[in-house]
Amino acid sequence: MILTNFNKKNKTYAQKKSNFKVVLDAGHGGKDPGNTGNNYFEKKIALNVTLKVGSLLSKEKDIDIIYTRKKDVYLTLSKRADIANKSKANLFVSIHCNAHNSDAFGAETFVLGLHANNRNFEIAKKENSVIFLEDNYESKYEGFDPNNPESIISLVLMQEDYLNQSIEAASFIQNSFVSNLKRKNRTVKQAGFLVLRNTYMPSVLVELGFLTNKKEGAYLNSKKGQNDMSNAIAKAIINYKKSLSGNLINNSSNESNKIELNNNLSIVYKIQISASTRKIELKSYNFKGLNNLTRTYSNSLYRYYYGEFNTYSQAKSYLSFVKKKGYKGAYIKAFRNGIEININSKMKKD
Repeated sequence: MILTNFNKKNKTYAQKKSNFKVVLDAGHGGKDPGNTGNNYFEKKIALNVTLKVGSLLSKEKDIDIIYTRKKDVYLTLSKRADIANKSKANLFVSIHCNAHNSDAFGAETFVLGLHANNRNFEIAKKENSVIFLEDNYESKYEGFDPNNPESIISLVLMQEDYLNQSIEAASFIQNSFVSNLKRKNRTVKQAGFLVLRNTYMPSVLVELGFLTNKKEGAYLNSKKGQNDMSNAIAKAIINYKKSLSGNLINNSSNESNKIELNNNLSIVYKIQISASTRKIELKSYNFKGLNNLTRTYSNSLYRYYYGEFNTYSQAKSYLSFVKKKGYKGAYIKAFRNGIEININSKMKKD
């Protein structure tokens, strides 16, 4: 909705229009309890953590929070995406709890993509199966079948423009779980989550841990566990936002990045075009005809870059070219002697 009257309400909107908008989605709810491992309720834990994350982020003056639900109500997957899209958010984070018939434990973070193994497909299938609670789900989701692996292929193209930043956001969240809470690292993964399909922004699904694991379930159901997880997610979102604007001083997820550069202390700028859990050969046909490609690897993620530029302004002049090639989520990063560094205001003026 566009506001056209210059009243007090419009002034407030104008002041906040540049804020970073985060949609927080508590999985399940109402008649959909989610998994109930060890008699814990996923819908309750997800909601508690979501509200705590929102409360922490709301203290940041330049972040606006939108919730898909703030109480125990049922929402369709399509409604959740509608809320995110109407808000024109910068990031969508859906929070869930995992389940397995083993004693599996640990946190993992997902973005939309083709499942690399059957385990990832089973997780996505479990979350996607909630559409069976909806009326006319066959027509609403255009024949999507959660039980058919081939249905996942149709999902992936919808989020292709945002995959680069989705993986970056997921990496910040996953690394926060590991570095701040010492959680078992089940890494960033890709799978076909229907709730992420129609969100037109970077989107992430978080599995906090396994309720079916007696110890982990008790932790996630506790006030301490929920506070811990909320703090880790909030810190990650703040750091992800700072990384996009070049204001992140200590980016722990990238400190160990190594790239092949001349061994000197001059700053080199590169345009990050994509990130992936897969190692892709640096051939132009794999990157929409682009050449002059490099790759880094850290924290289970490969990041792919175009070009090497001596100044920020030179890199910026090529950014629109890269975006026209189809990499709409591309952005500039700076490196000194192979290590990623913060981009400050002085560097942008050079």
